[in-house]
Amino acid sequence: MQRLLKNRELLLALIILVMIAGFATRAAGFASPANLANIFNDTSILIILALGQMTVILTKSIDLSVAANLAFTGMAVAMLDAAYPGLPLSLLIVLAVGIGAALGAINGFLVWLLRIPPIVVTLGTLTIYRGMAFVLSGGGWVNAHQMTPDFLNLPRFPVLGLPILSWLAIAIVLMMWFVLTRTPFGRAAYASGGNPTAAVYAGIDVGRSRFLAFVLSGALAGLSGYLWVSRYAVAYVDIAAGFELDSVAACVIGGISIAGGIGSVIGTVLGALFLGVIKNALPVIGISPFAQMAISGVVIILAVVFNARAEKKKGRIILRDRAAKEKLA
Repeated sequence: MQRLLKNRELLLALIILVMIAGFATRAAGFASPANLANIFNDTSILIILALGQMTVILTKSIDLSVAANLAFTGMAVAMLDAAYPGLPLSLLIVLAVGIGAALGAINGFLVWLLRIPPIVVTLGTLTIYRGMAFVLSGGGWVNAHQMTPDFLNLPRFPVLGLPILSWLAIAIVLMMWFVLTRTPFGRAAYASGGNPTAAVYAGIDVGRSRFLAFVLSGALAGLSGYLWVSRYAVAYVDIAAGFELDSVAACVIGGISIAGGIGSVIGTVLGALFLGVIKNALPVIGISPFAQMAISGVVIILAVVFNARAEKKKGRIILRDRAAKEKLA
């Protein structure tokens, strides 16, 4: 039991299972495989966005512009598809990723070279990117009748019982796990957030690591932009409003330290699934939208407190061990 409580990911997975079992007693069929697959599919875009956010947070930064990036990119590719229906879908997806990466690079450039605090930069670009989406569209909408069937149907196309959107989320989870645990960039990201001073002495360019983290986050936000407008068959200025907070919440609930350098991909995925289960279950059992917001807020605060206590405890152990060594010496 003690080992279970120390393993954040295992404990969170257990809590999710208990929640599903509890909600199933109030809503028949909630725990059915088909409904659980739907919940995962509904949460797939949040998982993708949260993994980009996690990478930025690991470097001791934050990206509040991911949802605005998603909105602008989604609007751009939807308008291109409507205006030029002959464009290959693969080209539109590449453009979505490229536009998102470029917007992320702007954030990274301002943080890296101009040394502006990340929260200030991304709070500003959040507004700018939303404004760009409005200027681009003239405040108008792109609806399903204006989009091509291929553009709309790709995320919904079933493969082995799951839509391609779900498989894409799984592929990105595996990719991010590899990038963050098996590549020099991943090690640099953890080091840059965990101990920037030591990282510099180890030859790691902390600024460059943060820049690349923002570019990666932007690229995933751009991909999410296409997935959002195609899945929901509509593009407008305010799509995904507030979704940047959900991405941060998924990271915090999953054990990603806001102070940087601590966290795992599976923790972020579980954090997103935790929110997905709550958002799918509360309306079913008759909880009002205002109560849903309050419950989500309480969960986030409890997760932050839990993370803070865990990190504080680790710090005390280090100090205690160091004091013991000094006594022996």
